[in-house]
Amino acid sequence: MSDDAIIVLTGAACAIACAIPGCFLVLRGISLIGDAISHAVLPGIVIAFLITGSLAAWPVVIGAGALGLLTVFLIESLHRSGRVKEDASIAVVFPALFALGVLLLVRYADHRDLDQDCVLYGEILLAPIARLDLFGWDVSRPLFLLTVMAALNLAFVVTFFKELKLSTFDAGLAAASGFSPVLLHYLLTGVVSLTTVASFESVGAILVVAFLIVPAATAYLLTDRLGLMLLLAMGFGALSSWLGYMLAVALDASGAGSMTVAMGGLFILVWLLAPREGVLGRVLRVRRRKHRFALALVLEHLGREPTAESDLAPALRWPEQRIAELVQKLTTRGFVATREGLLVTTEAGSDFVRDVVD
Repeated sequence: MSDDAIIVLTGAACAIACAIPGCFLVLRGISLIGDAISHAVLPGIVIAFLITGSLAAWPVVIGAGALGLLTVFLIESLHRSGRVKEDASIAVVFPALFALGVLLLVRYADHRDLDQDCVLYGEILLAPIARLDLFGWDVSRPLFLLTVMAALNLAFVVTFFKELKLSTFDAGLAAASGFSPVLLHYLLTGVVSLTTVASFESVGAILVVAFLIVPAATAYLLTDRLGLMLLLAMGFGALSSWLGYMLAVALDASGAGSMTVAMGGLFILVWLLAPREGVLGRVLRVRRRKHRFALALVLEHLGREPTAESDLAPALRWPEQRIAELVQKLTTRGFVATREGLLVTTEAGSDFVRDVVD
């Protein structure tokens, strides 16, 4: 496999692994918790490294997972105290833990097997260099690890899809049905923690945050169905990986930065053009409503008082050109008729007015 393909597939695997739990973070309105966890797990990684002296998978996973759950616990505890709002709780807990991790990293682990570049920034363009001997096959370690993580996340959501869906949209009903919304919340945040750890070496914390939220937010603009949202989010994430890599090659720029820019570009494009939630769609709907309302006003006036077309503009105090356009449209659609030189509303026109008013 070429280096280009490994880089793109690594980014796609990371995007898919992050987009799956990211959809639930977006739907629950706790997107910032994903940002908090992705940074706050840093002291867990450093502590696990200092204790074991290596970056072996299980110690790092355990350390990061523990700090991820601790982050969520502290945020929830502050929020439930009633004295601190949720956004303020995140702003208190996440910088404190992240700063602690940076201090530990710089003081005890910098310039060793673990450093700031590895943990905080990452470089996805180096994914082909890290190799793994897998049953005699020489494969990219980041690609293998993130592919496994994406498969595990997908299995988690498929297994607990009903429970996650119910607790996300109606926690009270989930509790009444015998599910534990709190347990599912901690399981979800635990998955976010593990995904973050799996992605650190390859892409760094910055790109993890983008992959967690942006594809899910983009998909949310296009659909109200959870299953379709998950598929769209994974697709947008994978597409961002490919587009970002093409941009990085063209500009000789950072791979992570280019992929994040590609994600932002896709989000803006969907935000502008989405049929229901897009800016352009909303503008067109407002214009259609205004046009229908103008037609209804003309019909309502003619229904009360048949009027010659030349007298409509003074009566409604609208420009003559606009009146002419509206009358032509109403005549074409059969909503008005001419009787003895006066415009009158037809039965179809009266039905149209009632439909607009209702």
